Amino acid sequence: MDDTSVIDLRNVRKTYKGRIEALRGVDLAVGAGEIFGLLGPNGAGKSTIVKIMMTVVRATAGGGTLLGKPLGDKGALARVGYLPEHHRFPAYLTGRQVVDFFGALAGMRRTERRVRTEAMLDLVRMRDWADRRLGTYSKGMQQRVGLAASLVNDPRLVVLDEPTDGVDPVGRKEIRDLLVRLRSEGRTIFVNSHLLSEIEMVSDRVAIMVQGRVWAQGTIDDLTRSSRRFEITVRGAAPEWAASLGAVRVEPASSTIALQVADAIEAQPAIDRLRAHGAIIERAVPVRESLEDLFIRAVTDPSSGGTFNPGAVRDRPLAPPPPVEATP
Repeated sequence: MDDTSVIDLRNVRKTYKGRIEALRGVDLAVGAGEIFGLLGPNGAGKSTIVKIMMTVVRATAGGGTLLGKPLGDKGALARVGYLPEHHRFPAYLTGRQVVDFFGALAGMRRTERRVRTEAMLDLVRMRDWADRRLGTYSKGMQQRVGLAASLVNDPRLVVLDEPTDGVDPVGRKEIRDLLVRLRSEGRTIFVNSHLLSEIEMVSDRVAIMVQGRVWAQGTIDDLTRSSRRFEITVRGAAPEWAASLGAVRVEPASSTIALQVADAIEAQPAIDRLRAHGAIIERAVPVRESLEDLFIRAVTDPSSGGTFNPGAVRDRPLAPPPPVEATP
């Protein structure tokens, strides 16, 4: 990454007691002003990466920079907003007290804290519940307060570990909209989540971790490039000669012809030939792997066809990454 890097990790390793390798040489780069999604199955090392960035735990080897400063730099950490996955705010505090407390931890002055606290409670739609104790909140309401607390210090980088955990569909959409808004303000958003559809809708780039390593990293378009095709559906049965069009798959039952081309321009010769032979085109659309498809491919053991066991396992090969270069 260049000087605009917000997160730049190099060969980060973490071994816990019992020789458990949580991270096995992770390289990760996040640019300024993007929403970056970190994905992976349970035990892949995602939360360990977040904890190392936030100095909750220390790496066994390797290192990197955060906001251009070495990991652990206090000045850099002061410009980060952080929502842990399993946060445990004291149940006797009110929502307003939690947000104000996080502002105090960030070294904000009292008058500034009060203004920002009210603004952030409004932002996550918790103003009406601000003076109720957290013990009366639902899980989704606690997540909203946690988001407000992570933003109270006006951070340049926002690190969110499972931010939509326990949040209903309406709340998830509101959080997605909030992330997009934060990006438009020039902030960088680093999201660790299991909800692939949520990540796919908002992320500029993603990284998929498997067994303590980064399996692939880049834009979703780049990572799914090898799966791109163009599907043409004709009225009635697909003609027997459709294979001569260069089709990689012909489905007579569904009248669908799949071409291994990237876009509509490359598909035009096939469409013209079908029309010349009297075929009626009912549908022609580009198709590629979804993020879920890509994820399943990442966690599938090529030697057995089954999924990898959770966690980092030695002497077990990782599935090969997609044949594309990661987008810087």
